Amino acid sequence: MLDGKTIFITGGSGSFGHALVGYLLASRKPKKVIVYSRDEHKQVMMARRYDDPRMRFYIGDVRDLSRLQMAMRETDIVVHAAALKHVPVAEYNPMECIHTNVIGADNVVRAALDCGVEKVIALSTDKACSPLNLYGASKLISDKIFVASNNIAGSRRTRFAVVRYGNVVGSRGSVVNVFMERLASGATSLPITDERMTRFWITLRQGVEFVISCLETMHGGELFVPKIPSMRVVDLARALAPNLPFQHIGIRPGEKLHEVMITADDARECIDLGDRFIVKPQLPFWDLHSYSDVGKAVPENFSYSSDANDMWLTDDDLRAMTHDVEA
Repeated sequence: MLDGKTIFITGGSGSFGHALVGYLLASRKPKKVIVYSRDEHKQVMMARRYDDPRMRFYIGDVRDLSRLQMAMRETDIVVHAAALKHVPVAEYNPMECIHTNVIGADNVVRAALDCGVEKVIALSTDKACSPLNLYGASKLISDKIFVASNNIAGSRRTRFAVVRYGNVVGSRGSVVNVFMERLASGATSLPITDERMTRFWITLRQGVEFVISCLETMHGGELFVPKIPSMRVVDLARALAPNLPFQHIGIRPGEKLHEVMITADDARECIDLGDRFIVKPQLPFWDLHSYSDVGKAVPENFSYSSDANDMWLTDDDLRAMTHDVEA
């Protein structure tokens, strides 16, 4: 489905963008891959790493609609990865978060419709489900913008969907990177917010492959949620440094003890497809594409939370995942 297509990645010089570009160039045959981001230095470094005639790099911000419209011309697929993602930064700079995560999402929709893009898939987060912090709330609004945009596409071919998943091993600012940086600098303890804390966990490679599979199957309006394992933060710390003590620093503003990706209310519109869930949209045309032939409704009062998960990472799993980060 991606062969011969022009693929446009917002926030494309970030961790996910790097992984997606590497995957596309090695495993698919795109016509062009366009990286759209605002960091000049990262783009220069990325251009040196991916020295391929199919690559294009545009400096731009999702806040700038006219620039998006110009850069997105003749694009087939859009992967929207640009966002302000750090919880404390969003809490301290609320309007900056809203301008990027909410207004930026609307701009991506408008540009995609104007440019006749075929498919748009937006990256979301577990923090968008029953949000406690501004980052999660802004991504929830973004999710709803993308799902609802299928209603205004009309006769145009553009369709929109959302992917929601958990914490990513190897992404900038993740607890894995924090722990590994401290260990590399000779730390004598590791900071732990709360020993009860759990999180969903996915690698960059798994995230990329999941997004690609959702692009290939989406009809428009779906919110895709992968079935992925949970981890306890203390288990990660012990796996990385079994002999180091913990330094308890307390939960940061806007943090949860456990993350949820599907609530009991969402579950009324949720389908289990085996390796993933789909939260169905409330769209007039959805009955045409109900997935009823390949999926089944989840049980009543179902929810998908990191503490009640039936998939857990072992110490060996954790070490293997962090080894990929080190490499």
